Parts: sequence; C-alpha cells; structure tokens
Amino acid sequence: MRKILVVIDMQNDFVDGALGTAEARNIVGNVVKKIGQYRTENIYATRDTHQEDYLETAEGRHLPVKHCIEGTQGWELQPEVARALEGAVIINKPAFGSIVLADLLQEENDREPLEIELVGLCTDICVVSNALLLKAAMPEAAISVDASCCAGVTPESHAAALTTMKMCQIAIGQES
Repeated sequence: MRKILVVIDMQNDFVDGALGTAEARNIVGNVVKKIGQYRTENIYATRDTHQEDYLETAEGRHLPVKHCIEGTQGWELQPEVARALEGAVIINKPAFGSIVLADLLQEENDREPLEIELVGLCTDICVVSNALLLKAAMPEAAISVDASCCAGVTPESHAAALTTMKMCQIAIGQES
C-alpha cells in the first residue's frame, strides 16, 4: 500500500499573517518533520487561492478578511514548509475542499491502493473538508489526520473537527 501525505494550506496568512494563530505557528516544526518522513513523489500540498475580489465572494461575505490572495506573500507557503515541499505536487484550490486533489488521488488509488495522511491548516475548515472529500471519493481507503500537525481557528474548533472526522471513520493520530 502506497503512503501519501497531504499538506493542507500551510501558508503565511494562516501561520503568521492575516488569519495566523499561535497554534498554527506551533505546528510548523511538526509539519516539516512529518514531510521529511515521506518521499517527495508521495506528497501533495494545497494552497488556499483567492483573487482580489475575495470580499465579493460567498466565502468573503462570511469571512470578511482578505487572505491568500494569489501572488501575495500571504498566499505563499510558509518558508520552512516550502523548502521541505520542494518537488511535491502543489494544488491551488479556490474553496475549502479540493475536488482536483480528490480526483488525482482517486485515480492513483485506482492504480494502487493508497493510505492517505493529512496535516495542516485549518483543522476545522480546510483539513476536515478535504478529509471528508477524500473519504467520499475513496470510502475503502485508509485516511488519517495527525492532530499534532494541525491547528484550528480555535483549540475548541480544532477538537470539534477531530471528533467529526473520527465519527466519519477517519483515523486521528497524535505524533509529536
């Protein structure tokens, strides 16, 4: 079984930028260490990607904080993470979950069974969205999340998202 790592939205705006948190800053080292446990060809990463009209979108009306505007420093991957991800597949996604990511991994899973681990930001928005998309696309695949490599908008919403994923048969690990 081929092991795949999916690194969700480890971007400057979520780490120490417009929507950054202390919890997000605290997981950077764990994420870099986790990336080092995988071969580059088995790593996929996403970037939350918005345009200048973000505040006019449905998401922007609900979260009126400009972030991850394509081409800005906030949109870039956090520098330590970017270095660790050199050579990995990077997918820009305009929404919480990436259908492109799910389709790519489903195609790979059809060729060879995958075991997929997710890490990144934010547990309660984009990590949970992608985990559930992957589980829907590949209900028999082993999908897990390393909680020590994730952070939510708040510690409480992080815990709630982990519970939601566990209830949907996504394994929750806690490495450090």
